[in-house]
Formats: sequence, C-alpha cells, structure tokens
Amino acid sequence: MTETIGEPDLCRFPFWMENMEQYLRVGTVTTTHGLQGEVKVYPSTDDPGRFKKLKKVLLAGRGGYQPLTISQVRFSKNLVLLKFEGYDRVEDVTAFRGKELYVERADAVQLGPDEYYIGDLIGMEVYLEDGTQLGILKDVIETGANDVYQVERTGAKEVLIPAIKQCVLQVNPEENRMTVHLLEGMLE
Repeated sequence: MTETIGEPDLCRFPFWMENMEQYLRVGTVTTTHGLQGEVKVYPSTDDPGRFKKLKKVLLAGRGGYQPLTISQVRFSKNLVLLKFEGYDRVEDVTAFRGKELYVERADAVQLGPDEYYIGDLIGMEVYLEDGTQLGILKDVIETGANDVYQVERTGAKEVLIPAIKQCVLQVNPEENRMTVHLLEGMLE
C-alpha cells in the first residue's frame, strides 16, 4: 500500500472543520527513520507510552486525512518510532513528514478526574471568580512542572495563568467555560 496524500479515495475534511471535537492530535511526524518505513513522531501527549495502546491513527494532509494502522511502536529519546501496516519502504512514508497524527476521541485514553484534553480547553471562555469575562484561552504551554494557560484579552495584554488549583477554580467543557482566580500581579 503506497497511497499518498491527495489521492481521490482519501476521506475529506468535513470532520476537520465541523467535528474537530471528535478528533484529538497525538503527535507530529518529524521525519523518516531507517529504510523500512518507520517514522519519528514528536508526541503531543503527556504520556508517550499511550502509543503502545493505539491501533490506528489519522494522518492529516491537504484536504483530507489518511487512516493508518500501527504495526509497531518503539521509543527513542523524546520521540516515538511508528511503523504502519503496508508501508515497508522509506519512500512510502517520506510524504508523511511534517504531518499531524490524530485519533478518534473514542480511541483516546480515558482521562482521570480534573484532566482535560488540550483541544477541549482551546477556545474556552475564561471568567474571573466574580463572573467578569477575562478572555479566551488561546494556548496551553507545557512547562514540565505545570501547564500554563495563555488567555487572550480584548484590548488588553494577554495573561498567563498557571494550571494549578489555586488559580483554576472550575473547568466546565460542556459550557465551554473556565473560572479562575488571579494571583496578585498577574495582570501587570
């Protein structure tokens, strides 16, 4: 199987624009590895070991995505090495470089209490504890110690909020709303 992105039998992107909540990004293909069709993936998950449990991924490309079945998972430093069924030569996977990998939400690892997928947080309305709207969560910065939420404010400088219990009081994905407490000096 040596299909490439852009062939007519690929799935189209209605999911991309309309149903993004169904799909979660798990990584980005950085380059090929060796001559046997493996790729190196920079994971966008806090636990790369989760790749061991995945059976399939969706490779995003121009105008569509390509379902791929994972046949082998290995680890090298901070990267995941993936091999896909039917892709046995480096030439078969060269076009995958720079492409993002997604999984269907149904195939994702279950989260624990007070854990959220980054995709569910991006775009969330952020409010202060008194009910005043602060802004929109634009990005989640992974620092190692704790995540930091980047909140864009209308007509004001963005604010960075550490994702700690003292600051993040409530997260409600169903209402697309987060309530925060700002520590002294955070708005300066």
